[in-house]
Amino acid sequence: MRKLFILIALALCFTSFSARTITGKVTAIKDGDTIVVLKAKTTHTIRLDGIDCPEKKQAFGDRASQFASQQVFGKKVRVEYKGKDRYQRILGRVFYDNGKNLNQELLKAGLAWHYKTYNKDVYLAKLENLARKNRLGLWVDKNPIPPWNFRRKH
Repeated sequence: MRKLFILIALALCFTSFSARTITGKVTAIKDGDTIVVLKAKTTHTIRLDGIDCPEKKQAFGDRASQFASQQVFGKKVRVEYKGKDRYQRILGRVFYDNGKNLNQELLKAGLAWHYKTYNKDVYLAKLENLARKNRLGLWVDKNPIPPWNFRRKH
């Protein structure tokens, strides 16, 4: 009986830390990895969790923004998130069109890096490696500059 109580208590603890959800319409694309979602009368800035797209002034930065726009602008999306980043943006995974994941689609297209410093998702790492191997998007360049290095220099 004591073990059952402990299992139930643990389950309740983990349930309270599960992902939260926002469902709304995408009203703006700030860049490849940041969008704005309108829910009711409130806007939420969403930073795509686990990836980092090139900056706008960087090679493929505009292409990443265009891709994100083509995929989700004006559409209803579901954002699953657990928290915010240091800039108070919601860190989330964005789902659209019956289950597509924008974070993953940007990696598949070769328009983002897996942000390994902050995310250990093995599947995201595999998607980046596959895009690299197939020289998709930014991986056509011999030495693409990761956005975190670009930001430090500029």
